[in-house]
Amino acid sequence: MISFASWSVLTVDFLVLLHLSLAGVTLAALLHLVGGTWRFDIRLLSVSFFSLFPLAFLLLLVLLFGGSMTFPWVGSYETLPRWNNLGFLATREVLGFLAVGALYGLFIRLQNKAHQSAEDAHNFRIVAMLIPFAHVLFCTMVAWDFEMTLIPGWESSIYAMYHFVSMFGFFLATLVITLYILDRGGYLAKPAPQYLYNYIAQVMLAFSILWVYTFFAQYLIIWYGNLPEETGRLFQMQDGEYAPLFWGFFVLKFVLPFATLVFPFSRYSPRVIITVASSMVLGTWIERYTWISGAYPNDHMPMTGLFDVAVTLLVFAPAVFLLRRTFRKNGIIR
Repeated sequence: MISFASWSVLTVDFLVLLHLSLAGVTLAALLHLVGGTWRFDIRLLSVSFFSLFPLAFLLLLVLLFGGSMTFPWVGSYETLPRWNNLGFLATREVLGFLAVGALYGLFIRLQNKAHQSAEDAHNFRIVAMLIPFAHVLFCTMVAWDFEMTLIPGWESSIYAMYHFVSMFGFFLATLVITLYILDRGGYLAKPAPQYLYNYIAQVMLAFSILWVYTFFAQYLIIWYGNLPEETGRLFQMQDGEYAPLFWGFFVLKFVLPFATLVFPFSRYSPRVIITVASSMVLGTWIERYTWISGAYPNDHMPMTGLFDVAVTLLVFAPAVFLLRRTFRKNGIIR
């Protein structure tokens, strides 16, 4: 039987694909709403990540079918909060996926024709205004379902924000890595302006700082309250078997990015930016795994078993294919 620690790898891969697909559209919407001049250089590449949404939905169905493999509280004889109900969870997740998929798909269609008429531009802006609200609400539900409530009764009022801030920073890092690979490999149909690296690096730095703020805001409240039902989960991650992972993602997601990108000269070097972005990507994957598998920790480390490696390859191989096909469809690559 597959251990929860190994099955957690699949859950993490699902969250990665989901947030990549959502954050790409959300970034395009935010840049449009604030009038960012560089939105025209990045928006097609950004929304192309939404092509991963159907694959994320397929993984959702696998995780829901997994039942107690994904949610260890299923079948528990203890009195569970009403939120911890597999039928209710499956219903809200599927309906949420359908609603968000329809809204984000509409945004992409309107973006492609917003320049055709004043009415199209107006409709596009209306939908763009809805995107941030949908992103926050849906990602809050996802954070609660797949991470926070893995231990029934454990809760944090800031956990959802901590979760989607982390994943948005992860998307920015993935975005700039993708841009660099396509740009330096000569695949882009139109060369990328060099200032894009600087702009994305600045936003990466901002989200790294925002992430560490939410990290400590949550940690400080739990530590200061010193309630066993709250502190137990954190202490078993930071002091137990998963301690190297816990402190590792903190270094990879904040210490290295902040110590590097805080200096202006580093934000003008694509190689430095890509190094920092790679650190954030690895750190975020480890972070998600630590919170999920660390809810019921054992001595298994991620990517040390055949299932861990195989399932990740099976997930990301079609993801790369979908992205490549969408990049070509949108005229981003030759």
